[in-house]
Amino acid sequence: MSYRILEKINLPSDLKKLSEDELVLLCEELRSFLIENVSKTGGHLASSLGVVELTVALHYVFNTPEDVIVWDVGHQAYAHKILTGRRDRFHTLRQYGGISGFLKRNESEYDNYGAGHASTALSAAYGIAVGRDRKNENHRVVSVFGNGALTGGLCYEAINNIGSSNIPKFIAILNDNKMSISENVGAINKYLNNFAQTTLYNRFRRRVREGLEKFPRIGKQMSFLARRIEEGARGILTSGALFEALSFDYIGPIDGHNIKELIRTLNNLKDTDHPVLLHITTVKGKGYAPAEASPEGYHGVKPFSPEEGLVETGPKLFLFQDVFGKELCRLGKLDERVVGITAAMPSGTGITPFFEKFPERSFDVGIAEGHSIIFAAGLAVKGMKPFIAIYSTFLQRAYDPVIHDVALQNLPVIFCIDRAGIVGEDGSTHHGSFDISYLLHIPNMVVSAPKDGNELKNLMFTALKHDKSPFAIRYPKSVAEPYDENKEPVELEIGSWEIVSRGNDIVIIAVGPMVKVALQSAEILERNGISTEVVNARFLKPIDEKFIKERIPSFSMVITAEENSQIGGFGAYFDLSLQNLDIKVKRLSLGIPDRFITHGKRELLLEEIGLTAQKIAEKILICLKQKKSKIVEII
Repeated sequence: MSYRILEKINLPSDLKKLSEDELVLLCEELRSFLIENVSKTGGHLASSLGVVELTVALHYVFNTPEDVIVWDVGHQAYAHKILTGRRDRFHTLRQYGGISGFLKRNESEYDNYGAGHASTALSAAYGIAVGRDRKNENHRVVSVFGNGALTGGLCYEAINNIGSSNIPKFIAILNDNKMSISENVGAINKYLNNFAQTTLYNRFRRRVREGLEKFPRIGKQMSFLARRIEEGARGILTSGALFEALSFDYIGPIDGHNIKELIRTLNNLKDTDHPVLLHITTVKGKGYAPAEASPEGYHGVKPFSPEEGLVETGPKLFLFQDVFGKELCRLGKLDERVVGITAAMPSGTGITPFFEKFPERSFDVGIAEGHSIIFAAGLAVKGMKPFIAIYSTFLQRAYDPVIHDVALQNLPVIFCIDRAGIVGEDGSTHHGSFDISYLLHIPNMVVSAPKDGNELKNLMFTALKHDKSPFAIRYPKSVAEPYDENKEPVELEIGSWEIVSRGNDIVIIAVGPMVKVALQSAEILERNGISTEVVNARFLKPIDEKFIKERIPSFSMVITAEENSQIGGFGAYFDLSLQNLDIKVKRLSLGIPDRFITHGKRELLLEEIGLTAQKIAEKILICLKQKKSKIVEII
């Protein structure tokens, strides 16, 4: 496809050569370019489509990268990437070795701050602005955040701090599209959006306009005055009152898809001597009808046909999140104490079926992970059985409540931790590399990992029956087969392991889906003369001391394999158990190395970090000092 104007834009400075009418056409081309490329690579489409005009206007008005733009999360910044020298590499988006789906400081000087978690942009931008003033620099700072971010407490901590600072040349832009990933929830969302739709506000707006139109000779001046009066009224009567009370100069809401109005407004505000909040309204998925109709469905997409949209192809394979949703519905039917909680991720975590079936027991708390944990603790105090559906990387944001509010009080909260381990194309901000490490050392915590969907079913049922302590179940972003949804769940003995395959020489103790990989490694090792036992460590804590004492001394080497940081992970915990039991054996601990892992297909990343069947077998043979010129592979 030909892009007449976009092909001339290599850097933001090229935008300034265009007329405003050409900028309108550029926005159309940007949308087409985004749809064409993201349909091939997959990625966060709807968010970026919604901020095309804003992105162009920002780079047109401000002198980037000297002027700093901080984007909240970054999955809305695809147009920013295209306009800042990465258009020719955009086809590598989220691919191994290609550009990131989020902002990264080491990728471009225009990426002033990187983030994959929400509600951080205001705090970061304020820090940059204060640093600027300390160094006697003169550039402007802009923070772009969504109304989804306003469901997170970090935003209010930042607003409270910024409002009392009187910091100059600081613009906070609220991109109001009524969405985060799913539809926004809570009082703040209602506060932002309800008043502008009321009869009172529209009657006031109409009467002001009609009154001023009686002065035809000074129409332009009156038109400008009308706009300022309307903006002032919004600040007093609508959502702006909150920000005005916190010492921001509130402007808006204005149409975030009217690039000419955006440019005029940003030019008027860019050099103010105090904090300004510009409220814009946008449509998530703007310009692509399927995404406008289903902004949640097109938030994060796999490759698709632009003409047909998202179409399910092939047989249905159950992912772990699908199994979780089905089994939570089963448990909800069995026990009225079961409550489902998520932090703005109902579809992502798979909890939506429970929300639909048991709405009175379903709670989406917004992007407020810490609150979700403490809320669950309160429910547990009253005898409820709260199941929290949360990504591993997002649970990190609530670490103190996990310890202070749940574990310290020994409350039976159930943590269903999705996206544990390597997640793939979302990369380093979203890999669940640390949850085993940060959960194992918490007293009272049961930590578990299912090898497949059937075991996830059993662990969830076991967690429901367990009233003595908090219970964590961690599982990856991958296929959960085998899974039989018609089979009734079985309560497992907490702390028990499962011998999956018998062997005599060495043993691989695997965590979660690494069991399947370990079985494949065992087959390779068998072809190389090594008899290998494979054990499913479905309970990481409490550890199976009976198995360790009875079986471990009979093996010449013990290997642990996990999708978690090697530092402080299950392997390290296992070694401590060996030490406490005074068992000495040759050891090999396999896991995620001590670095942040890049983005790319899950299979490629597991290959890179040595957690494939072949790589594991090679490491074991080298460790056993069986140096062969060629290792026999699985046929």
